[in-house]
Amino acid sequence: MTATENTIRFSVHTLDKATKAKVTLENYYTNLIAQHLERKQRLAKLEETLKDESLSEDQKREKRVQHAQKETEFLRLKRSRLGVEDFEPLKVIGRGAFGEVRLVQKKDTGHVYAMKILRKADMLEKEQVAHVRAERDVLVEADHQWVVKMYYSFQDPVNLYLIMEFLPGGDMMTLLMKKDTLSEECTQFYIAETALAIDSIHKLGFIHRDIKPDNLLLDAKGHLKLSDFGLCTGLKKSHRTDFYRDLSQAKPSDFMQSQFSVITSSPMDSKRRAESWKKNRRALAYSTVGTPDYIAPEVFLQTGYGAACDWWSLGVIMYEMLIGYPPFCSENPQDTYRKVMNWRDTLVFPAEVPISEEARETIVKFCCESDRRLGSQKGMDDLKIIPFFRGVDWEHIRERPAAIPVEVRSIDDTSNFDDFPDVKLEIPSAPMPTDGDVNYKDWVFINYTFKRFEGLTQRGTPKK
Repeated sequence: MTATENTIRFSVHTLDKATKAKVTLENYYTNLIAQHLERKQRLAKLEETLKDESLSEDQKREKRVQHAQKETEFLRLKRSRLGVEDFEPLKVIGRGAFGEVRLVQKKDTGHVYAMKILRKADMLEKEQVAHVRAERDVLVEADHQWVVKMYYSFQDPVNLYLIMEFLPGGDMMTLLMKKDTLSEECTQFYIAETALAIDSIHKLGFIHRDIKPDNLLLDAKGHLKLSDFGLCTGLKKSHRTDFYRDLSQAKPSDFMQSQFSVITSSPMDSKRRAESWKKNRRALAYSTVGTPDYIAPEVFLQTGYGAACDWWSLGVIMYEMLIGYPPFCSENPQDTYRKVMNWRDTLVFPAEVPISEEARETIVKFCCESDRRLGSQKGMDDLKIIPFFRGVDWEHIRERPAAIPVEVRSIDDTSNFDDFPDVKLEIPSAPMPTDGDVNYKDWVFINYTFKRFEGLTQRGTPKK
């Protein structure tokens, strides 16, 4: 017999099962190592707090006992299976192309969360698997004040679920639609907070790529947090996406069906442009892809881009806050694309909406070539020397009163969100898989489940 004849041939089914087993084992032991490191970090953090000389030895001993009990409880609760039946749906507060967001209450603790539900079949059909993996991974890693906190993620045969903190202040898109324009003082506050949020995820090694008012959420005190990392990619991580394509060949229907009947490239007074933008803005937010208004030109070119693309988006938002509509809005996506690509000619400031020279110069420094864009060289150090940001208390901005106070009556107040009466409140239960059924949808979303220590060990009424 020849060597070739001695070669063992495995069926596709066997190879598939072997690959799944390999990945499952790798994920299992990787998670064990990560959990061990996290436990050590929590203990180190506790010991750091116990260095306080005002604490007696008995008090320190009691805190160590409480910490050990929490760790034990965390291990027990991590082994329990979390599902939609553990949450009581209260209201639908958001809707997107691939699912909905519901306000829910965890039955055992009474804590209120925002539950993001994504349909697996849609994720696969629209090639969004890398996107949802990126979002889940960023939310696990980005555990700090500028990013919406995720407490749990899990799945069933039909859906993916992200359980996140509920921010009752609504989003910046809704605020802008209510206010038309913001004062330069308010704009300075929100752009400064957004800049700090962008800088924080860049330091983690991620590019957001979808910075827009819809994804800037406000907490109960009116301070800002970044959300929606579905298009996030890594400077060091392999979250690939096919979202950004050459829009010169795009059809209007690729973005949305409705047309901007009065937003044209011809001269028009700012009031009419702002009214038309507001009229169609909500539909853009709920469309499959959204709007290209905030996307940097180098992203469209597909010749390579970096974190600077997020700073361009910040400049577009700043323009919208002060003028009432983004600088490149047009009657269809192709015209918007052409305006973005020809920004040197199309980035103009209407005379009838006067803004300061400092504000104008700041926008131009954000919306320019990527290699000399504000924020692209030294991050926040670039912004701190700009005259427009004079007086910003960068270190304590989150402790200061927000530019526009948020009215929140209770932990489950949804008055700052849209109503969705046409969407059923109940979360449909997933059918039980049949014996021997190999579910591909489950396989591609392997290792999606996550439980945060604070989420499983806290009790009582959550702080607003």
